[in-house]
Amino acid sequence: MTEYIRAIVEFLQLNSLSLRDIIDISIVAFLFYRLLLLMRGTRGAQMAFGLVVLLIFYFVTRLYSLATVEWLFSNMVTYIVFGIIVLYQNEIRRGLAGIGKTPFLARYRRSPASEGFEEIILAATTLASKKIGALIVLERDIGLKQYAESGITLDSILTYDLLVTIFSPHTPLHDGAVIVQRNRLVAAGCFLPLTLDPLLSKELGTRHRAAIGVTEETDALAVVVSEETGTISAAVGGEIIRNLDASGLRNILQTAMERRATPATPVVSRRQEAV
Repeated sequence: MTEYIRAIVEFLQLNSLSLRDIIDISIVAFLFYRLLLLMRGTRGAQMAFGLVVLLIFYFVTRLYSLATVEWLFSNMVTYIVFGIIVLYQNEIRRGLAGIGKTPFLARYRRSPASEGFEEIILAATTLASKKIGALIVLERDIGLKQYAESGITLDSILTYDLLVTIFSPHTPLHDGAVIVQRNRLVAAGCFLPLTLDPLLSKELGTRHRAAIGVTEETDALAVVVSEETGTISAAVGGEIIRNLDASGLRNILQTAMERRATPATPVVSRRQEAV
């Protein structure tokens, strides 16, 4: 044991680290740390484990000189790279979007308006009391133009009456989502991506899955009214907050739109049972 410690000390002495080396190692460690945080709780974690297993298998084939298997892996490298880009496209998108949300760049972005909060809260509570389903998505820093283009363009002032009218069961737009940009209602009847989380409760409906899905791919906030139970929920950062009243919804809206780190209402895991 003493010999191993002596060998390590001699190695460090012969290979003294400069300040540049320390900075270099620190940057690489930070990048790996951020990558792991990005994949935590997503499908990327299982995919990363599978890639590690393949790499270990490849090095074993080289160690034992399995020429045929090594040739097969070597020729598959290019396709594996493209496969990684396809499989990790959501994680890559979120990572690049996160770079644009640094504090230095935040000062150049517009501050979100809160004029429409009360209109949304009043509409959500009214629809909930009548058990009318609704899905309202609020844009933050990442634009939602690609989702707005899938619906009907409105570009109107956000009002309680308009929201209640859109989600009326007798209107053709009630099944889709409405997208709000500041105090403007941009579009209605929009299609959103559904979450693919395999651990998600089977009791969650399409609206809740769409709300979680759009907040997984963007930094938007989604307000959901359940058609079955009449409960109000909010989704942000891929997590859903259930059973909100008017005060709780107001706190969530203010917290999310002001970009605070900690939500004012406890977050209920999206894997818990919900309708």
